[in-house]
Amino acid sequence: MSASPQSFKLSPLNKSSTIITTHPTMAPNILITGAAGYIGGSILSDFLTIYSSEINKEHVHAAVRTEQQAKDLSELGIKVHQIDLTDESNVADVVIKNHVSIVIQTASSLNPSLSVNLLTALGKQKQISREQTYFVHTSGISAFYEKSGWPSWEMKDDDQIFAVEKQSADSYPIRKTDIAVIEHARALGVTSFIVIPTTVYGEGSGVWNRLSIIMPPLVQASLQLKRVYKFAENTKVSGVHITDLTALYWRITQAILQKEDIPDGEEGYYFAKAHTLYQWDVLEHLAKALKQRAFIEDDKTEFWPSDGFAAQSIGVPEQFLEALWKSGDKLTTTRAQSIGWKPQWDETRFLENINDEINAVLKHEKAKSSLVDSLFAAAGEGLKY
Repeated sequence: MSASPQSFKLSPLNKSSTIITTHPTMAPNILITGAAGYIGGSILSDFLTIYSSEINKEHVHAAVRTEQQAKDLSELGIKVHQIDLTDESNVADVVIKNHVSIVIQTASSLNPSLSVNLLTALGKQKQISREQTYFVHTSGISAFYEKSGWPSWEMKDDDQIFAVEKQSADSYPIRKTDIAVIEHARALGVTSFIVIPTTVYGEGSGVWNRLSIIMPPLVQASLQLKRVYKFAENTKVSGVHITDLTALYWRITQAILQKEDIPDGEEGYYFAKAHTLYQWDVLEHLAKALKQRAFIEDDKTEFWPSDGFAAQSIGVPEQFLEALWKSGDKLTTTRAQSIGWKPQWDETRFLENINDEINAVLKHEKAKSSLVDSLFAAAGEGLKY
């Protein structure tokens, strides 16, 4: 397929410069899916602001689900596409017509077909443009929890993560998607990377949804119940601030743009782990902050009387409490740091700024997230997140 007249500008200098300015050698176009979400929206916003000196917004595209989301994000001055990611033809049409060579996928990791369709489109785009294409997939840390079927021993992120994940792929939907991404990308010659956000906190910077589904629901429940509850097990989890997470996505994107050689495919697992946290420490700090602000009368935390009560209060299906709030990983991670990722937030900074979590909930009230809806849908299908 030849480039349309609108896809490049003819140079008035000479014939060779005309060739240089055709589409294949222009800066690559980036498509961010799930751009109305907490993570996707924050990536989009930070790319257009913090990293604007390194990327022109004319090369940034966003994919959303609804007409209202498309309308709101269009105010950023970028091209926004309302796409059904389950529609292979629709996805290919957007990717090819807009000469997209980099996709940052932050939509659901529960359904492999979303990523497979995007990869298929990138494979076609590569054939047309004869330029390399790239896929950055967002996985989920719950895939690496012992309680979801991951091995119980300590593991490093430069070990054979792919081989271990493939062995247990069919027992957990997120692992199944990860393997599908790596294998389908390899078959098509698309370079793939997998980013695994850990427990993400902090107010997002996106246009549509600025709240995660981890800390805000706990804050909301505490405000409604006038007491802070905790689970019986003091789980150790990995954490990352949303700005540090978007910085990792940018570092990988920057490496692509600068044609740096960084691990990809089976070796391309990037865990966004800035530090560790203990659940009880977080909730005790939350209780003290809420009491200081007169939202609750007692800063002592209590145990949830039952998982059913906890799920109802937090607002998620009971079967997902395990993955979201009662599990932790046993991974030692260095790969993200090895490519130059330098997170700015640690455990101390997070705990000292726990009021940020309260303020975000008071400001935005509730997350405008489709992820919770997908959890209830998955619950109906008998899946575990």
